[in-house]
Amino acid sequence: MSVGTALEEIGVAEDGLVIAGARLVLDPAGALWWPAERMLIVADLHLEKGSSFAARGVPLPPYDTRATLALLTQIVARRNARTIVALGDSFHDRRGADRLGEEERASIAALMRGREMIWVAGNHDPNPMPGLGGVHVDELRAGPLTLRHEPSGDGAGEIAGHFHPVARLVVRGRGLRRRCFATDGARLVMPALGAYAGGLNIRDAALARLFPGAYAAHLVGGARIYRIAHHACLPDRAG
Repeated sequence: MSVGTALEEIGVAEDGLVIAGARLVLDPAGALWWPAERMLIVADLHLEKGSSFAARGVPLPPYDTRATLALLTQIVARRNARTIVALGDSFHDRRGADRLGEEERASIAALMRGREMIWVAGNHDPNPMPGLGGVHVDELRAGPLTLRHEPSGDGAGEIAGHFHPVARLVVRGRGLRRRCFATDGARLVMPALGAYAGGLNIRDAALARLFPGAYAAHLVGGARIYRIAHHACLPDRAG
């Protein structure tokens, strides 16, 4: 039995939701699509994380930026986006853009060609990235939505990143940990798109306190999105 079939026993296949009146589509790759605006929203690319770790003596394969940009390119092409919004921590550190190779710079330029690119400031990359183009903002208000890096939990219509939510489940005796969207229908926290980005359990207090009532994990990484109630997800093991 496939993981997707097993997930149907505990969740609901669901890729659409409405936040503050905006009809949104959850992409199975971990992006958010706003069809009415042809806007694609992604969070926490953490480009050049591998090179950042290497500079500190932690060896990681140096292919994370290439893999992340390839995934983003596929999503943009599939959705035919007019605008791309990156919700902060697009680079793993303030000098990340300086370490980009020519191939990666060309990939970013191709993504931006004929489209508006909006870089929202994150805590890892609070300053504009010179030479990359696009628009740099602290946060973006788009219709009924407020797009920012770090969620405030204050008011409906907030779309944010920062926490890299993941859900932990046991499905037919098999442990499963997947990136996910976290939402209560009023606000939404995006999964990280970056190849090397880690994750915070959706049951962690830092995430749970953003949602005063019931909320759900919308799992990504498969062919479909599955909605799982937060209480059906497992916390990380203590110790």
